[in-house]
Amino acid sequence: MMSELTFYTNPMSRGQIVRWMLEEVGAPYDTEVLDYASSMKGEAYRAINPMMKVPTIVHHGSVVTECAAICTYLADVFPEAGLGPREEEKADYYRWLFFAAGPLEQAVTNKAAGFEPSEERSRMFGYGNYDLAVNTLAEHVAGRDFICGPRFTAADVYVGSAVLWGVQFGTLPKLNSFVAYADRLSERDAYKRAKDIDNKLIAEMQPVG
Repeated sequence: MMSELTFYTNPMSRGQIVRWMLEEVGAPYDTEVLDYASSMKGEAYRAINPMMKVPTIVHHGSVVTECAAICTYLADVFPEAGLGPREEEKADYYRWLFFAAGPLEQAVTNKAAGFEPSEERSRMFGYGNYDLAVNTLAEHVAGRDFICGPRFTAADVYVGSAVLWGVQFGTLPKLNSFVAYADRLSERDAYKRAKDIDNKLIAEMQPVG
């Protein structure tokens, strides 16, 4: 029986973020694995996401794209999972979700592409410069367990994914606060389940012999 939630992904993509969020939510979902060269560019998927990228979810016929949006959407429509913000958590929850999706993302991707704004031009960019964006987040996660304080929320799936990836692959420095935060997140059962699922899919996609 088909579920009311379909997850379009490729295991070697940012779909791993949404897979983790889905495992945290615990609701049933169907997975459609797309290939970069064919099905992701096919007419059927283009009708769902014209950007021809993953991840995407379709829930009750409604399409949601962009990892940060998907994480917040799932927290909202599955409140029983307890991943949305409490009243006193809303400021940190929304601030750092949008910080990671905006300034941090821009700073990291621009640096990876070999572009860093000069001091004179840094005011033109929403993140100023790479070090400023990185240190701002590092200072926030220092001395606290999670983004909103002692309690894990959907913000930790998205922001935490950026930190986990960055520390592992060198797009973020291995600052003590980042490493400690990443270690806490990687011990979560839902994170481990999601990684196991995607790692198995990646292994199945590898050529034999």
